[in-house]
Amino acid sequence: MKYFGARQLLITLLAAFALWGIVAIGCLCAGSTGFHWPTHEQMAIRRGSVLTASLIGLALGLAGVVYQAILRNPLADPYLLGVSSGATLAAYVWHLPIFGLIFGSSVLGIAAGEEVFAFAGALLAVGIVFLLAMRRGRLDPITLLLVGVIVNSINGALFLLLNAIYRDLPSNGGPLTFLVGGIQTNLTTAHQVIAAAIIFAGFAIILYLAGQLNVASTSDAEAMALGIRIYRLRWISLIAASLVTAAAVALSGPIGFIGLICPHVARLFVGSDQRRLIPISAALGAGLLAIADAASRALSSEALAQTILPVGVLTGLIGGPFFLFLLWRDRRRGNRGAI
Repeated sequence: MKYFGARQLLITLLAAFALWGIVAIGCLCAGSTGFHWPTHEQMAIRRGSVLTASLIGLALGLAGVVYQAILRNPLADPYLLGVSSGATLAAYVWHLPIFGLIFGSSVLGIAAGEEVFAFAGALLAVGIVFLLAMRRGRLDPITLLLVGVIVNSINGALFLLLNAIYRDLPSNGGPLTFLVGGIQTNLTTAHQVIAAAIIFAGFAIILYLAGQLNVASTSDAEAMALGIRIYRLRWISLIAASLVTAAAVALSGPIGFIGLICPHVARLFVGSDQRRLIPISAALGAGLLAIADAASRALSSEALAQTILPVGVLTGLIGGPFFLFLLWRDRRRGNRGAI
């Protein structure tokens, strides 16, 4: 394994930040009135939207790398594994009247409680998926994805049931947001600050573990021979990835396929070294979701869709065919063994 010190890490982080910065500036110029530098009023609106989209995309791109490394499965993704829908359902449950009576209704309490419930929902969903997909201590990649789809369907049905019973319950955008996800414009400052703190804390933890994640792609025996406590690494990485996913989902709902696409695109540029892959994939996630948000604004012009589409619709249109391509490619290679 090549030497990778503080200087290389700093260069990689700066490159990732520059990549996102170029994309973010372009996204600020896109809107329903065309592509141009925004006015003062437009800048005030678009800046918050671009930053929120970038934060969510960063979290999803980051989590996707971790899930693919830990599961040794190129098709792993927070959305496909049911993590996103589990977090969204739990965040919605937090708004039930009983929890408001128990924990109070302060802005800070609501924001923190929603993040905690989203995290618990993400862990519960991924735990159920792992439990049902595991056979004799090993995970079958195809079974893992099938169970993830089923968990997504159950979470969606439970959400619609609760939404039918509690029609006046806040849902961060309503049923459509749960199904496809979208960038919310009515988030409180406390909500955004708490989510950002959680995401960047998770980013720091995962970046610290990046060197060990390189070994996670080998067999358990090889990893332990190299001095890596592979089972502890998996749990810490899993918790960190679920934490950043939950924070992102609490802001936007389950936006699909960002965590699937970005790691694969990043590998084309920097290879499979997790120490470079993690920051670049996070930057690509931030940039891709910012582009999707800008595209939804551009499509809202009178000549086109005349409405702002949820970004989850656009990422689904891109990510769905991409997922099918990856599945077809891996099936042709005969990559169906257990992990």
